[in-house]
Amino acid sequence: MKGKTLILLLVALQLFKAAAQDPEKKIAFNGYLTSMQSVIFETLSDDFINDNLIHNRLNFKGFITPGLTFAAELRNRVFTGDMVRTGPFYLDFIGTDPGWIDLSWNILSKPSVIVNSKIDRLWLDYSLDKFQVTIGRQRINWGQTFVWNPNDIFNAYSFFDFDYIERPGSDAVRIQFFPTFSSAVELAVKTDSYDKITAAGLFRFNRWGYDLQLLAGYVDSDDFVTGLGWSGVIGSSSFRGEGSWFIPAGNEPGMKGTMLVTAGIDRVLKDNSMLQMQLMYCNNPLDLNNFTGLYTGTLSAKDLAFSEFSAFGQFTWAAAPLINITISGMWFPDLKGFFTGPSADFSLAENIDFSFIWQYFNARFGVERRKMNLGFMRIKYSF
Repeated sequence: MKGKTLILLLVALQLFKAAAQDPEKKIAFNGYLTSMQSVIFETLSDDFINDNLIHNRLNFKGFITPGLTFAAELRNRVFTGDMVRTGPFYLDFIGTDPGWIDLSWNILSKPSVIVNSKIDRLWLDYSLDKFQVTIGRQRINWGQTFVWNPNDIFNAYSFFDFDYIERPGSDAVRIQFFPTFSSAVELAVKTDSYDKITAAGLFRFNRWGYDLQLLAGYVDSDDFVTGLGWSGVIGSSSFRGEGSWFIPAGNEPGMKGTMLVTAGIDRVLKDNSMLQMQLMYCNNPLDLNNFTGLYTGTLSAKDLAFSEFSAFGQFTWAAAPLINITISGMWFPDLKGFFTGPSADFSLAENIDFSFIWQYFNARFGVERRKMNLGFMRIKYSF
């Protein structure tokens, strides 16, 4: 595994060197630096878990020729606080890379601090006429909706992980063909650290004023999948949805298929405020034992539901030109539980933002009702 990593990094270095030596070839660079303080507790009378995360992202892109582009993006993170002191489990969780090539390194691991660096994008893209081929660690985004994306079979993500706006990537090969300006055919294959294969095709087209998509494939060497998605408008509201049917590839007793269907609307109101709502149905929801399942592990598009029916709503209010207030909520009937998440974002300068985020969960696991509060204060500098 380390040999594959070294070869890939040497190839990346040569591509950047080639782009930098030719004055007609350009290199783009941007990123950000954040500092986020967090606190976790069940009730005010319980012990608090306090942590700090310094997060630096660096994005490089080299335009080698008019049709050939190379990109490398990495995130450097410094963890301090109570969670770091919990021991090897947290250290392994931070350093885990589920990709085919291990591009995550715990540079420093001490009882009081962990420093991790991870490359989550490393791809080469070639375009010619109506064809486009991308090879390497990339994001393959087939989702259409805002919160739950059962069509996102290559790299699903958690809505609650708000600090990772780029979302996970996949070690994959992706081929795209664009027959017309409103249609596309895609084929993609990825593998991971367990050598599990996901391979699928997608056809996207426009009919009746809607962008429609059909997909079929094989997921994580476990399931066959077929799905559909759409996006369009109803009146003055955007209407989006998607559904996937996962059929076990094996024939072990007790195995059954999983169907997820979700639809939502987005509507822009006066003063640039926005209302978003989404519903989801799943015939075989994931058995969630505690709240940590919302944040830890690698999500699969098959494991997005924790209740047969789930509902989401969010309202964003532009309180002032430089201030946005958001309140969001979810309802999980099977858990007799809910989530609510108020937040406020302030633009302090052209490239400096301050955010306050609160997440509150209340749900029943078995016979026990649990509550969890998470509070975050984050300052972000973009460059």
